Amino acid sequence: MKYLITGLGNPGKEYENTRHNIGFKILDALADASNIVFSDKRYGFVTEYKFKSRTLILLKPTTFMNLSGRAVNYWLQKEKVPFENLLVLTDDLALPFGTLRLRAKGGDAGHNGLKNIQEAFGRSDYARLRFGIGDDFRRGQQVDYVLSGWSKDEELDLPAKLDECIEIIHAFATVGVARAMNQFNKRK
Repeated sequence: MKYLITGLGNPGKEYENTRHNIGFKILDALADASNIVFSDKRYGFVTEYKFKSRTLILLKPTTFMNLSGRAVNYWLQKEKVPFENLLVLTDDLALPFGTLRLRAKGGDAGHNGLKNIQEAFGRSDYARLRFGIGDDFRRGQQVDYVLSGWSKDEELDLPAKLDECIEIIHAFATVGVARAMNQFNKRK
């Protein structure tokens, strides 16, 4: 069984360690823990990961955030991954830092990457793991905030949160989104 796990972010060194690139950071942590390497392919950096007889295609789109749907659509079709086996990893301003929420479907909440994926497919019933980045910015400073780096305290807490994200990805692929939501969304 195949799954497409897509981490949202922007390519390039200037975005590498920003809040908006948490999707890339989660996939990098999974790749590092599994000794796998991404390859530069069409529309993204891609690698394949085997877990409990499942094949997870890990995708970091190089289309920039606002055109993420193009990369997701291409790789779903190329790898023949069923739409229900898509999981998108994204940042969320509405959640406090480090809060993780797995959802089976939902709106874009003003997130341009999610909005473009929804436009590409004409539907929003795909799973997403939202990683809370908080909303510690002044009015009109949202773009600067999401494209800024982590605070020192956040940097200290990130490794444990990334490990938890990996657990959620594994659960999504093995027990399904509903059971994974019950297991992980109750955690504080």
